[in-house]
Amino acid sequence: MYKTPFQITILGSSGAMPTSNRHTTAQLLKHDNKLFLIDCSEGTQIQMRRMKIPLMKINHIFISHFHGDHYLGLPGLLFTMHLLGRSNKLNIYSPPGLKEIIETHFGICNLKTSYSIIFNEIEKGGATIYEDASLKIDTISMLHSIPAYGFLFNEKPLERNIKKKYVNKYNIPVDQILKIKAGASYTTPGGEVLSNEELTIAPPPQRRYAFCSDTGYTESFTDQIEGADTLYHEATFMKEFSELASEKLHSTTAEAATLALKAKVKKLIIGHYSARYDDTQLISYLNEAKAIFNNTYLAKEGKVFDVG
Repeated sequence: MYKTPFQITILGSSGAMPTSNRHTTAQLLKHDNKLFLIDCSEGTQIQMRRMKIPLMKINHIFISHFHGDHYLGLPGLLFTMHLLGRSNKLNIYSPPGLKEIIETHFGICNLKTSYSIIFNEIEKGGATIYEDASLKIDTISMLHSIPAYGFLFNEKPLERNIKKKYVNKYNIPVDQILKIKAGASYTTPGGEVLSNEELTIAPPPQRRYAFCSDTGYTESFTDQIEGADTLYHEATFMKEFSELASEKLHSTTAEAATLALKAKVKKLIIGHYSARYDDTQLISYLNEAKAIFNNTYLAKEGKVFDVG
């Protein structure tokens, strides 16, 4: 059983334009006690307040690309953090250019934030842009009209769980317990060698979440996301508009599902719906994807998905 939470909360699911009941793209990823914001469209901070998400706990923000429906909520969020007296530094990861955008915006209103902002530029797919003791985040190259990236959240291997009966039976010292959890065997005071497999229980498998932002259909990153526990893939149109999707370098429901099938992921979330689809039409939209990849779900505001 997993002890560490690994969850995605949908803050916005609409395509280029918001509707009366759908916001544009933003997601919150929670891993253990850390919060990561993925994209920051208009209304993102309002959504976080509605869902009682502690926005000051967010120390890392990932911006996939510079189309307005993915980042125009960022200046407002940064300003709110300033008004609330934030002091912790904030890391933002994006294609080149965001530093100039934000500094110009704040320069015009003569604002110097109460905290430092570290701008980390993304220049290629397949690069590791964040790493801590339990998580590694890599970029994924999208096929879009401007430089655009997805993000692959990789959980690091967990330690093996030592069986308490052996600890008690042999009074195993703490330093040896740490080595056993890392994979070592143990030699008892009497000279008996106990294998690690006998002493421990294997941890749950590593979990992986792939966020694939705006993209035309491409299999270029299939190998990179292969076997992911959960894949979010944009599906702006139903398959009847496949030519329009190709022209605008977006994907259809069928294409997102096909990629999920080929990448052998376990679960697919589709979103970035065109504003032409109302909630009743999304039933047909979902069914198109499920006909190809059955374990498909709709991204809906407030919906929380467990990764793995």
